Amino acid sequence: MSGLEEPLVQEVFASNWIAPLGPQVDAFEQEFCDTVGAAHALALNSGTAALHLALLLLGVEGGDEVLVSDLTFAASVFPVVYLGARPTFVDSERASWNMDPSLLVEDLEERSRKGRLPKAVVLVHLYGQAADIEPILESCQRHGVPLIEDAAEALGATYKGRSPGVFGQTGIFSFNGNKIITTSGGGMLVSEDADFVAHARKLATQARDPAPHYQHSEIGYNYRLSNVLAGIGRGQLQVLAERVTTKRRIFDYYRQALGDLSGIRFMPEAPWGRSTRWLTVITVDPEQFGATREDIRLALETENIESRPVWKPMHLQPVFADCEVIGGAVSEWLFQHGLCLPSGSSLTENDLERIMDVIKACAR
Repeated sequence: MSGLEEPLVQEVFASNWIAPLGPQVDAFEQEFCDTVGAAHALALNSGTAALHLALLLLGVEGGDEVLVSDLTFAASVFPVVYLGARPTFVDSERASWNMDPSLLVEDLEERSRKGRLPKAVVLVHLYGQAADIEPILESCQRHGVPLIEDAAEALGATYKGRSPGVFGQTGIFSFNGNKIITTSGGGMLVSEDADFVAHARKLATQARDPAPHYQHSEIGYNYRLSNVLAGIGRGQLQVLAERVTTKRRIFDYYRQALGDLSGIRFMPEAPWGRSTRWLTVITVDPEQFGATREDIRLALETENIESRPVWKPMHLQPVFADCEVIGGAVSEWLFQHGLCLPSGSSLTENDLERIMDVIKACAR
């Protein structure tokens, strides 16, 4: 916590407005729009809820196909399955580790010729870095396929001077406890389309019709963010720029300390934007370094220091074993060799030195 949240939460308690919805929620939505440059925003209880509503409102239903980034967390895919649709995964490119635009463009061209375009594309912005949005968006628009941007990990990043999440038909963000800012649990849906967000707002509030009695003409969901958590979010949003600076400083520390070690490479910063470095991620060439990514992870764990492999690609997940993948070799290589290092905003220099000592010992 930044310390700015507590007065806002006290304001909630003083007003006795604890239930979902309320003035803090309204203010959080407006301030978030101002931060990312979106026209309209809807505060929800998770990024997963935001993605579910986005897919639902774009008409995704049973039997449809949705193209999704292969290298991501499963929450980018689960809502596709909630709706009975079938995910197909698109491999990464090496410039940003995000969806490969050339694979997507080629695949949409082929699908268009065969008359079987997907119902939507879910583009994930990974580890604080925007994907190369423009060629993907242009291809989607040319074929009439809606683009959803999953910017859950990329709040505070830029793509050609703008925030990821605001280019496609709709974008989603997450405020889960591990994100760059948090409401403990929460998410946001954004769009330039006022009617789209208004419809999502209705569905997220149990789809209650405007009547004095309880009347429902659609199936609804209990997806709204509470007034208390919105107060926390407003306090967190005020320190977003500071968090980005801290994350990038932690990355620079790692790069200076480890950059000369043979076999260690860092996730690149793509030329089209600025990464938040939400997580500092390395790849390890075991032949050059003398140890594997897993050797380093286990050595850190022995010292009670947590690290994690890069996301296991969706096409390798048992639950998606029957799904199609376009490419896959890049995401597989990144998973085999990639390691996410401790990157919390509260890390001290002593913490970082401890981590460095363990990693350097592995090299020896």
